[in-house]
Amino acid sequence: MGNDGGSIPTRRELVREAARNPSTMQVKEAQREQLEHYWTTCPLSHKPLARPIVSDSVGNLYNKDAILKFLLPGEDDEGISSKADCEEILQGRVKGLRDVVELKFEVDTERVEPDGRNARPGERWICPITTKELGPNVKSVYLVPCGHVFSEEAIREMKGDKCLQCNEPYTEDNVIPILPTKEAEKERLIARAQKLAEQGLTHSLKKAPGSKKRKKQADSAAETSTSQTTTTQSSSSQTTTSSAGIKNAATAMLTARVLEEENEKKKRLKMMGGRNENLQSLFHNNNDTANKEKAKNGDFMTRGYTIPAGARR
Repeated sequence: MGNDGGSIPTRRELVREAARNPSTMQVKEAQREQLEHYWTTCPLSHKPLARPIVSDSVGNLYNKDAILKFLLPGEDDEGISSKADCEEILQGRVKGLRDVVELKFEVDTERVEPDGRNARPGERWICPITTKELGPNVKSVYLVPCGHVFSEEAIREMKGDKCLQCNEPYTEDNVIPILPTKEAEKERLIARAQKLAEQGLTHSLKKAPGSKKRKKQADSAAETSTSQTTTTQSSSSQTTTSSAGIKNAATAMLTARVLEEENEKKKRLKMMGGRNENLQSLFHNNNDTANKEKAKNGDFMTRGYTIPAGARR
């Protein structure tokens, strides 16, 4: 095969358009389109977002009625995705209404285009401080537990500890970004949720169901352990009185045990001594004058027997 005018194509020639990494502009555009979708569509019901709107611990937005349908027991509802799909989306973050916060948007109903038409159908949500339209183009946050929504710029500039709408106090940890895109923000929200769970609280700062029961069980277990420890200490305090000066616990216990055994021996010896006195009353001591008189006047049971002097050799 040769001299026929053909050639062997290279890989570059076979591939018309080589795969290229997306540019920064393409990444931003794709991210903006994704944010636009989540700012306007409920991921559970796939319907347009409409008040009342709630948010979970990671800043995702849902229609409240879709959350209610998901939480109600029963078969899959036609108004939302299947239970399995909803659980995959929520990832265990929502087990009740206490795990979500209802958002309070400032609605702009007067803003229109120069030609007199509305800028777009539906409600327009704005920041009550900066009057900027909230959406994929403006980074937005809401406060827990009140749920009022602001632009991040307004909260950052005001630097307060009370809500600018209802004057309810809040902390920096309870400023929740809506649909965060940075990994650091997502990790912070996950860490916050874990910290609240350890304290028996939900995302809305309300007590988690069953937290009182778990607390009572823990308290009762602690009381039982304390009472057992107290009983053990009181029972061993009597035997360790003489060894209180010994710092080593094992040595102190051993010393107390030895002392206790010595006391038992003394008690037994004392009891045996009393029995010997009763036995000695049956015999007499030659060195005791009183016993001699008692021996002469006594009967054969109590009279002591003495070997005659002449019988001795």
